[in-house]
Amino acid sequence: MNFFGAERFFGPKRLWRGIHVPEHKEQTAHLPIRRLPFPPLLIVPLSQHAGKPAKAIVHEGQEVVRGEPIAEADGFMSVPMHAPATGRVERIAPAPSAKGELTPAIYIRPYPGASQEVLYGAEQNIDQMTPAQVVAAVQATGVVGLGGAAFPTHVKLKVPEGKKIDTVVVNGCECEPYLTTDHRVMVEYPRQVLHGARIAMRAVGAERAVVGVEDNKPDALAALRAANGDRPGILIEAVAAKYPQGAEKMLVKVLLGREIPAGGLPADVGLAVFNVATLAQIGELLPDRQGLIERVVTIAGPAVSKPGNYLIPLGTPLRWALEQAGCTDQAVSVVLGGPMMGAAVGSFDIPLTKGVTGVLVLAKGGAYGEAQVFPCIHCAACVNVCPLQLDPSHLGLLARKDRYEEMETVYHLNDCFECGCCSYVCPAHIPLVQYFRVAKQMNRERKARS
Repeated sequence: MNFFGAERFFGPKRLWRGIHVPEHKEQTAHLPIRRLPFPPLLIVPLSQHAGKPAKAIVHEGQEVVRGEPIAEADGFMSVPMHAPATGRVERIAPAPSAKGELTPAIYIRPYPGASQEVLYGAEQNIDQMTPAQVVAAVQATGVVGLGGAAFPTHVKLKVPEGKKIDTVVVNGCECEPYLTTDHRVMVEYPRQVLHGARIAMRAVGAERAVVGVEDNKPDALAALRAANGDRPGILIEAVAAKYPQGAEKMLVKVLLGREIPAGGLPADVGLAVFNVATLAQIGELLPDRQGLIERVVTIAGPAVSKPGNYLIPLGTPLRWALEQAGCTDQAVSVVLGGPMMGAAVGSFDIPLTKGVTGVLVLAKGGAYGEAQVFPCIHCAACVNVCPLQLDPSHLGLLARKDRYEEMETVYHLNDCFECGCCSYVCPAHIPLVQYFRVAKQMNRERKARS
């Protein structure tokens, strides 16, 4: 009997709803990962993750070596920070963030003559660790979800009381246009991905793992399968390329036929879900007791002359990264992430953090530019493509009337994960996702006041 039982079936697994969007991945999908030069100044925010910010453990004027802890976790729902470069702590002061607010940060000026070799770490035997020790070790690395959510990975590895995890799901879809970060990680670091998957299996007590990769990435599928060989316990599966195939709920449904309940978590259906880049970092950092100090970021778009996937030190100023990638004078908008779920930035003086998957530089007149907004014509195009079978049209009308609480309690607003399918297909160009984000924020503020 097949190890994966009756759930396994052959051929690419298909997403029922969703959309096909122009991929624009040809700019960078074939290019190997390159290292970006170190900037003159690194800005390391103490909050690069969901949860409580880290607490600085260095002082101004202190010398640090690359990989050294510079901030400690403030409780379980927090992660530490590590020095991205050997240099001197210039100051500890507020820094601008992508959200437009100031957040505490550690400013490090790298030494120009330093080799920037990672000088901090020590070997540890993961095979002799208990699940609790693995969770603690992962927290010490500072690894968070590198697919964009930046949720502390060690929190996901701690199985909730009363739950049992039987399968680790590894998300290698990367369905956002332009982004090829995960693609290149799978092609160039497949052994690290699989090692990270086995570490996750050990932590959560799962007997198997399933890696889902869109079928438009045959080189990634081949690399992972070659690295896995005949070893049991991990299955590499192709899924049909369709947006938003990489969304957690969608991938789980497509791969295993399980549905995460509304307001629930993957653990409710016996699963733990991780991004491939996240597991690659765990597979690389954990054996040597090292911390997360850099990540791969796609820099692409019509207004970039040297697009690619760059290995970037955390805290690198966006302006510096754009200069190195050849941002042209045609640029009119810069988006962190992809065009469907990313957010435009208002300043180039922000640092690149753990949750940044890509930097998209758009030119005037592009496919994702602004358009005039018209009244809803009730065509139901948004309803037909919503992967969660919500009613975006009605939600949008309620948002226009400030009926935010009703959107949440009656029409399941919080189930929306803001994939942008509804906004993309709307012939009236109504910014539905933006309406929903505002509604969620208003509801959060209302609850905080009560």
